[in-house]
Amino acid sequence: MEEYSMQANEKISSFYKEIIGAVGENVTREGLLKTPERAAKAMQFLTQGYEQDAEAILRSAMFNESYNEMVIVKDIEIYSLCEHHMLPFYGKAHIAYIPDGKIVGLSKIPRVVDVFARRLQVQERLTEQILDCINNTLNPQGAAVVIEAAHMCMMMRGVQKQNSVTTTSGFRGQFQHNETRNEFLKLIGFRLS
Repeated sequence: MEEYSMQANEKISSFYKEIIGAVGENVTREGLLKTPERAAKAMQFLTQGYEQDAEAILRSAMFNESYNEMVIVKDIEIYSLCEHHMLPFYGKAHIAYIPDGKIVGLSKIPRVVDVFARRLQVQERLTEQILDCINNTLNPQGAAVVIEAAHMCMMMRGVQKQNSVTTTSGFRGQFQHNETRNEFLKLIGFRLS
């Protein structure tokens, strides 16, 4: 269930009403009457990650386990807002870790992705925040994150390149060794040259 701060919603709604008027639209037109409120609720939803604690999410489902091979959760959908233009970027995250006595409930990894994606972001920082959270909380033998995303700020405006995809990656521990890193990249379907 979505929850909104009424105080924030009123304030954000008033800003959206001003923006709609400033771009030359009639804010009293029937189709736009409720747009400021809807946009304010959408913005609160899309930035709810500021109110969430990713490390607490991981700690809530950590278990002692002797398994010490690679664990991969791939093709996790990402939807975020570029902090430079406040336009969406979207794609997939592929995350792996090698346990060192602790595993985590698999659903918690996509939740961590959402916590950081639901903030004003750049893809590079998003990659690093997810990686650091998993590495610092689970203390695994290694952790890896690859994100592939399309950015509306490059597609709808600016250079207007509709088929470009940005890839970022980060590796800690055992994933800094070529053999382990290449195994991960192969398992997520990433082409190695």
